[in-house]
Amino acid sequence: MHVLVVHNRYSSAQPSGENRVVDQEVELLRAAGHRVGVFERRSDDIAARSLPGKAALPLLVPWNPSVRKELVARLRAERPDVVHVHNVFPLLSPAVLAACADAGVPAVATLHNYTQVCPPGTLLRDARPCTECVGSTPLPAVRHGCYRDSRLATVPLAVSLSVNRRRWWTGVQRFLCISAAQREVLVAAGMPADRLAVKHNFVPDPDVHRPGDGEHLLYLGRLAEAKGVRLLMAAWDEVAAGGGAGVPLVIAGTGPLEREVTAWAAGRDDVRYAGLLDPAQCREALARSVAVVAPSTWLEAFGLVVVEAMAAGVPAVAAGHGAFTELVDDGGTGLLHRPGEAASLAACLRRITADPARNREMGQAARRRYEQRFSPQVGLERLLEEYRTAIAGRAADGDRPPAAQDASSGSRRGARASRDGGSR
Repeated sequence: MHVLVVHNRYSSAQPSGENRVVDQEVELLRAAGHRVGVFERRSDDIAARSLPGKAALPLLVPWNPSVRKELVARLRAERPDVVHVHNVFPLLSPAVLAACADAGVPAVATLHNYTQVCPPGTLLRDARPCTECVGSTPLPAVRHGCYRDSRLATVPLAVSLSVNRRRWWTGVQRFLCISAAQREVLVAAGMPADRLAVKHNFVPDPDVHRPGDGEHLLYLGRLAEAKGVRLLMAAWDEVAAGGGAGVPLVIAGTGPLEREVTAWAAGRDDVRYAGLLDPAQCREALARSVAVVAPSTWLEAFGLVVVEAMAAGVPAVAAGHGAFTELVDDGGTGLLHRPGEAASLAACLRRITADPARNREMGQAARRRYEQRFSPQVGLERLLEEYRTAIAGRAADGDRPPAAQDASSGSRRGARASRDGGSR
């Protein structure tokens, strides 16, 4: 199969799980013998733009005509079977969908967050879940300045969502949701259910697995309030006040709360701030963990670190909402705490460390779940299945007049309902 992957790479200043997922899928497809090209822009390149170029950038967020022209030329020259769209913000824009339509190539889009219904894509405001824009206009996001706490910065995202909503919903043959929880939100917001499939992210099998009981609890991720970092600090203080957990807490990552975390950890022997780890160090830290902690306050669309822990045979303590409820079998492959409640998180941290034998059983169950649902082979099969469905759907729509195309989406809905329901 010939695939063209379209992606706007996030800044290298912050480690990006989405960049990693895209790179791993490209590598997986190529290793399986498929021809994969990449059409990309890099947010790192924004810094090199002239002052007028930077000033004009917000105007290109909703629509970048030069990208459409360039991508059409490449599609007509290379004739891929399918285009796989990931992130288009801020340099690509939904113009990539018009290019696919111009060249007659079916488009598949992985939805890594909630940008289809929420301008910043987080469903979060003031560190609390927010769905004010879901199924409605994005004006509340502008009013609250939801992107970077700035009304001005939020406007281009809100405009893009409003003017390109129909283009997304009609121009993409298959949307790949990375969790059933994400799919439910998007269907409730009015997105075409027959085009929304669940395809979890896969994780490569790590070089190291947990050999024993583990040495520490591990938080591995961005140091931001939405990730539950402040909640974790409050819960850990409660654990410490009650005599501790018997193992230290290691916090690894960087982000806006780095100074706060560093100050909090300073002088304590039950906490270690490890800073930003490279991939090999991340795998090693996971394999030495009693459990990984994922206390996000926002509705995570997936939760890559939890699956990475599963691959290493390590259970998780995660917030009981969003995608975590389908990733973690509460009491089986880990524990779920009540979202946003420090006392509930503290109780789970004590419980996950109190019984090493039970913890080992959870780790083994987590590894089995990884092999069944999140391995590269499973990911490859699901990805190719969705590519074939998109290609077949585009071919069928091409044989029908427009009115018949609209009707056909309804008939396909029933045929796919059982499969998509099974994925949920």
